[in-house]
Amino acid sequence: MFVSIGIPIFNAEAYIADAVRSVFSQTHKNWELILVDDGSTDRSLEIINGIRDSRIRIISDGLNRGLPFRLNQISKEAKFDYLARMDADDLMSPQRLEKQLRFLVENPNFDLVTSGVCSITNSNFPAGFRVGDKSPSISGKNLLLGRNQIVHAAMLGRRAWFLRNPYDVNLRRTEDYELWLRTFSMDDFKISIINEPLYYYREENSATIEKLLAAYSSQRELYKKFGPKYFTAIELNALFVKSFGKSAAVRLLKFVNRLDLMVSRRNKPILDKQMLAEFEEEIRRVLSFPVAGL
Repeated sequence: MFVSIGIPIFNAEAYIADAVRSVFSQTHKNWELILVDDGSTDRSLEIINGIRDSRIRIISDGLNRGLPFRLNQISKEAKFDYLARMDADDLMSPQRLEKQLRFLVENPNFDLVTSGVCSITNSNFPAGFRVGDKSPSISGKNLLLGRNQIVHAAMLGRRAWFLRNPYDVNLRRTEDYELWLRTFSMDDFKISIINEPLYYYREENSATIEKLLAAYSSQRELYKKFGPKYFTAIELNALFVKSFGKSAAVRLLKFVNRLDLMVSRRNKPILDKQMLAEFEEEIRRVLSFPVAGL
């Protein structure tokens, strides 16, 4: 069974080599890797052009078209029936593809599967983890409230689903959020969560005030679009008040130089020493995996 893996890249020279190593380290070996450069101005394209493996395809048009455009492009370019997402600055557990593919093969009524994540620092230290609710109620209301812990970058699904449900290219911060809500409203969001951290998510310094404020603004637009279907007018007004409150809180945290709190509150601390050691050993194995040309 073959799977296409798509990685959109924009100025990821510090991490793209390790992201690729984590693909090569997979226990499931039947894959193609589609690397799509989105107009990088650093050495990202130079780095990936050095990789010597026939399973790699590099696409570059020199333009910065944005993540939603590139994700739709990957869906069209993919050769195989299963398609995995990954960000250019993250890592995958070696068993990610094997476990997610097995789930979809054994559960034909599902189109998508994601997983829990281990949050890592820029120096690849495990900083925390989070997994989805073991009994999540996938509903429009819970999706709109972000209660289902659906990790976009850790998604693996049937290519046919992505082709019939393209991302909105006009959205740069909430393209995933809008897609989940839109497809759920059409009864086409059959997803499950493997409650294991099969994906290493690099979150240090990811919470910039620009990104957060843009995300909250886009979120309010989705409240307007989908909210009336799931909430009363009073409940919806309360959501808007809460969202504007978050924007104010972000500005305050920026003022006191503590935006890092926005990331840390998402994750559970790794208090179990054995769990921490297992994360560290898996990361070490991934980062040392040999790849010709890297």
